[in-house]
Amino acid sequence: MSHWAEVFLGVIAVSTLTTSIILIALLVAAARLARRVDRLVQQIEQEIKPAFTHLNAIARDAARAAALAAVQVERVDRLFGDAAERVGQVLGVLQNVVAGPMRNGSALSSAFVAFRTVLSVIRDLRGARSRSRADDEDALFI
Repeated sequence: MSHWAEVFLGVIAVSTLTTSIILIALLVAAARLARRVDRLVQQIEQEIKPAFTHLNAIARDAARAAALAAVQVERVDRLFGDAAERVGQVLGVLQNVVAGPMRNGSALSSAFVAFRTVLSVIRDLRGARSRSRADDEDALFI
């Protein structure tokens, strides 16, 4: 072999050795970085876990309060609905009792018809309010 061939082989050997050393150093650095990232992730998980537990408890309490409030609103709605229905029945009976003999007294009869009309308008408004409340609840649903 010639002298130049031995020099080039030496250069190739040194280059290969240098490349191998650099790759080993990169692998060691990558392993250290991976361990540090793993420790960081574990630390973050340990610090955030109590916060998520607390948020879950708050969400459960809020859901329970909303359910209780909905039940109370339904009870009040039934109460007012029953009261309006009974008032309507009483007015119907009164109208039949008073309007029968008082056919000639149309002013009194007109007053009862007007009062009954007002009650039907109140019922319609209550129905519209319950429909809008249902729409509002649908809009808040996630």
